[in-house]
Amino acid sequence: MVDLFVSCYGENVFYQNNGNGTFTDKTKKTRLGGLKGFWESAAWADFNRDGFLDLYVCGYVKYAYQEEQQVTLQYDVEVPTSLNPSAFEPERNLLYRNNGHAEAGFTEMAEKAGVANLQGRSLSAAWCDFDEDGWPDLYVANDVSDNVMFRNLGNEKFEDISHAAWVADYRGAMGLGVGDWEGDQDMDIFITHWIAQENALYSNLRSQLHEMKTASNALRFMDEADRFGLGQIALDFIGWGTAFCDYDNDGKLDLFVVNGSTFQQKEKPWLLEPMSYQLFWNRGAKDGFYEVGVVSGEIFQRKYVGRGAAFGDYDNDGDVDVFVVENCGPGMLLRNDGGNQNHWLKAQLEGRQSNRQAIGARLRLVAGESAQIRQIGAQASYCSQNSLIEHFGLGNAAKVDTLEIIWPSGLRQTLQNLAADQTVKVIEGENFL
Repeated sequence: MVDLFVSCYGENVFYQNNGNGTFTDKTKKTRLGGLKGFWESAAWADFNRDGFLDLYVCGYVKYAYQEEQQVTLQYDVEVPTSLNPSAFEPERNLLYRNNGHAEAGFTEMAEKAGVANLQGRSLSAAWCDFDEDGWPDLYVANDVSDNVMFRNLGNEKFEDISHAAWVADYRGAMGLGVGDWEGDQDMDIFITHWIAQENALYSNLRSQLHEMKTASNALRFMDEADRFGLGQIALDFIGWGTAFCDYDNDGKLDLFVVNGSTFQQKEKPWLLEPMSYQLFWNRGAKDGFYEVGVVSGEIFQRKYVGRGAAFGDYDNDGDVDVFVVENCGPGMLLRNDGGNQNHWLKAQLEGRQSNRQAIGARLRLVAGESAQIRQIGAQASYCSQNSLIEHFGLGNAAKVDTLEIIWPSGLRQTLQNLAADQTVKVIEGENFL
């Protein structure tokens, strides 16, 4: 049963799933609350691989209301102090280690582990084994402060490799997407930014370094957003929730971006300026991405003050849908119509030695000459959590040759000759259902 953690301005809250459609507040018992702050996105992972899920929580700023607002001019728009993150000191981040049973709860250990990120105004975080050593690493998107990549050392300690990996980017970073967009079998990073800063596409150079016989644990990324159609096109937008998702099931990961301004409307200063959303179709590693919102439905013709976005196949029809949260507006469920015209496969994993939800498991699917990789739970984006049922688009392929799963425990399982257009349920160490 899936429980619920809610990040807040004030104290965070944790609800335990009772399994009957109701939840019970277990914040005090689990010790996941009690700390006041401006808390933003949260991401789950079994960072020490003990079989229990741990939690990382982003702290934004140490906000203090100022009755007399100072105003700065940004891009010909008056911005009061309360809307300027640079006016406030950064808030610390939190790492809650799961102590293994309900009575013991969680222990906060971010500073001890080296991931408190005291200089960052954090908005999003993603766990992913970027260097493929079996331990989930951590990437943190910070607003008007350097982004940070923490390499997991495997001993409940982390090493800051941000500058060495070329990802210590100083921009207004909001949302994160993690996936292998060009199909070279390593995980890349997409970052949404504030206005006039472009979005970033950090291509992982691990496969190239391997071919050059560089040290196997070296990590290097290169921002190729401009080269592949994701940079300048975002200059007029403020991006938030995002994720790599194969919306048309052609076997290549596309991108959906939720936009919404932080500027007040001149005539109605109690409202923020709306913006249109963007949908980027992936044409492949050579040509990159094309914005196709104009031909992708009425939703892209309107403007909203978007923030969070969660991805998953809610109606179980074989294509990825999106739920979007609007600032001071109703949530919107965006149904994908037509993505299932191509073949697909979904994988629903259940851990036994590993954590029950298999967060951190690595999947590699081969269908014909095409190979795709995923990591369960790698995309949390901005204040959102995507479905943990992994989705693969297969294009014209009517079957999957192999699906290899590397569980967080280290166990490997390989499934062969799977028919397309189904959800494969796999229990760790057992035959699939």
